[in-house]
Amino acid sequence: MSAHPDTAVAHMPFADLQALLQRIFVKHGTSEAVARALAFNCASAQRDGAHSHGVFRIPGYVSTLASGWVDGKAVPEVEDVASGYVRVDAKGGFAQPALAAARGLLVEKVRSAGIAVLAIHNSHHFAALWPDVEPFADEGLVALSVVNSMTCVVPHGARKPLFGTNPIAFAAPCAGSDPIVFDMATSAIAHGDVQIAARKGQMLPEGMGVDSQGQPTCDPQKILEGGALLPFGGHKGSALSMMVELLAAALTGGNFSFEFDWSQHPGAKTPWTGQLLIVIDPSRSQGNHFAERSHELVRQMQAVGLTRMPGERRYREREQSAKVGVTLTVSELEQLQVLTQS
Repeated sequence: MSAHPDTAVAHMPFADLQALLQRIFVKHGTSEAVARALAFNCASAQRDGAHSHGVFRIPGYVSTLASGWVDGKAVPEVEDVASGYVRVDAKGGFAQPALAAARGLLVEKVRSAGIAVLAIHNSHHFAALWPDVEPFADEGLVALSVVNSMTCVVPHGARKPLFGTNPIAFAAPCAGSDPIVFDMATSAIAHGDVQIAARKGQMLPEGMGVDSQGQPTCDPQKILEGGALLPFGGHKGSALSMMVELLAAALTGGNFSFEFDWSQHPGAKTPWTGQLLIVIDPSRSQGNHFAERSHELVRQMQAVGLTRMPGERRYREREQSAKVGVTLTVSELEQLQVLTQS
């Protein structure tokens, strides 16, 4: 008996998956430039085992584009604000193309001033955040990014949701190894992981969310149907989530997680918010020694018993994908193929 398509797996070279996703995005209303940026992000997440931000997201992108909520052909407007500051109006489009449009100027300013800020507003971000920062670490730079999302998290001590999952991503070079990279939601669990658990009929650990009555629940369906997520670490995660709202929305000129209304766009999934990136050239204070200092920190962490560094699983998955291809279920591949035609 053959395996069920939801569990049977297929493998595809990364470049082929990226090209397939790019065709889907163009088919459903994006420009080639936007399609390249989004396809790279989603294919990278799938390649690295971050399935809640990989091809799982594609139907959400398609329905959002069909709803008219986002402009898939928007051309970002880059503004040179100051010696260490770049501002981008994404024009109601996605954040990744806005970052791509401003990246050259941003790196130029970082190399000149030692540090620079990129503020993106009027943008939609619906994907993994680490692909935004890891390339900077590959160039020897340190990068920190925050983005807010749609209201789905109850602040610690409150009764109703207000914040988004509000992730923070960080990347730094490390001598003799891959960069140190982490990407974490300030909610107890990523919203996409809740959706995947609900689809599989799996229960969540305690402390992830509440139901529509504000009562703790481990049922992902109850969280999705009128419930909400909780911040990680109680008041500490809640404070970080508030910080993300201030940096990604108030500072950039974007919307807070509670400020946009997509009720007139059925099928819309992408939050219309903002993103902030801070990029630092460590050579200005440490010469060429920062990566070695990073390596020493990692070595000491391992010496005290740490067996897995943040982001290490992604690198292992990436190495495996390079050998056998990116893993998808047969049903996911079939769905992607349908979307190239519909």
